[in-house]
Amino acid sequence: MQTASDLWQAVLGEIELSLSRGNFITWFKNTVLLKQDDERIIIGVPNIFIKQQLERKYNDLIIETLRKNGTNVGQVEYKIHTALTPVREEEAAVLRPSPGASTAHATPAKPQATGLTHAYRQGLNERYTFDNFIVGSGNELAYAACQAVAAQPGTKYNPLFLYGGVGIGKTHLMQAVGNTVLAGNSQARVVYISSEQFLQEFVDALRFKKNTDFADFYRGADVLIVDDIQFIAGKEKVQEEFFHTFNALHQASRQIIISSDKPPRDIPTLEERLRSRFVWGMSIDMQTPDFETRCAILQTKAHNHGITLPTDVTEYLANNVQTNIRELEGALNQLLAFCEMRALDPNLGIASSLLGSAQTRPKHISAKQIIERTARHFQIPIEDILGPKRDKDIVVPRQVAMYMLRSELHLSFPKIARELGRKDHTTAIHSIEKIEKESRLDADIRSAITSIKDKLYA
Repeated sequence: MQTASDLWQAVLGEIELSLSRGNFITWFKNTVLLKQDDERIIIGVPNIFIKQQLERKYNDLIIETLRKNGTNVGQVEYKIHTALTPVREEEAAVLRPSPGASTAHATPAKPQATGLTHAYRQGLNERYTFDNFIVGSGNELAYAACQAVAAQPGTKYNPLFLYGGVGIGKTHLMQAVGNTVLAGNSQARVVYISSEQFLQEFVDALRFKKNTDFADFYRGADVLIVDDIQFIAGKEKVQEEFFHTFNALHQASRQIIISSDKPPRDIPTLEERLRSRFVWGMSIDMQTPDFETRCAILQTKAHNHGITLPTDVTEYLANNVQTNIRELEGALNQLLAFCEMRALDPNLGIASSLLGSAQTRPKHISAKQIIERTARHFQIPIEDILGPKRDKDIVVPRQVAMYMLRSELHLSFPKIARELGRKDHTTAIHSIEKIEKESRLDADIRSAITSIKDKLYA
């Protein structure tokens, strides 16, 4: 029988696919299913801020995902659970894996006070290791380079720059380096952060006049790992701060590892001095996993659940989810949760009935196609959607396009804003939230979204 922990992990696996990594980590990572009965489910959260956000913004998503995983719940309650309270800021961000520790929480190592409170700094996750990374033709060079860096940080491939699409294992490899370094030297200062979090901490440092604390923290790292560096593009002050941090670490032979969705030369509005430094060491293009690698990933994940996945089911899933490991794991989790709730063994019939709709979808839908199809549906020029006009008959299609980019391609908010010619990603956040709400209440909006999807996947 499926335990509460298994159910909640399956739910979190699906929710992670529908949100940006920053939002998922901020609002969902440190949650737990405390109680489940026929009438209600109680979710444990670490603080009042997360409780309020889940109640106001994500409650419908949580209920819907619970039902997709076989749990028809009438009510979801959120309760502050002290065991989930994040560590204080002086204990966060420099993390050390410890034997037998839960993978849901990171263990602090060598605390260093910075004078800044950063509850959203996530640190390393000890489940990301080289041992559980599946190596294939698309990532074998990156795997070898990361192992070399972990063995001798700061001496080879510095900086190491990994780039490629969403969900292909960049974060896993980078964090595996950090965990390996700490396993060999528990006193090493390994800092992992996304560029969005780096930006937020920099803003806080300016606001609270803690610039020196901020600089000292990052320039004192032995290994600095920065995920999704593309999000600092166009932000002059943040780029300048990162430039000085990069120089200080590189000159001290401290290891720098960076990831992006594209190579340095293709990151728009990135300062040339940073662009040139990013290619000083080694830049590696991580490709989407091939068929054999996808099969190996599925078999490994199923084995971790204590399930032997039939070959035809493995091949069906691998053929239908080809570009994104997270989506591949999400499809597997959905299948296993469905079977576990009904005491069934996974088979091809169940897999095709649950996931068959994916067969009708083309393998590649671009942002441009979504924007063009939305403009065509509303019978307005694409230039109007991308332009500055604020007329209602243009704003609504623009908001629908943003919603579609989020729901169909799972793009980040900054990426969505750039695709629609907006400077501020909060516009994308507001637009998507508005369409999500109106799609539940307004039949015309629902009909428009359905029609656009049908045309895209026709």
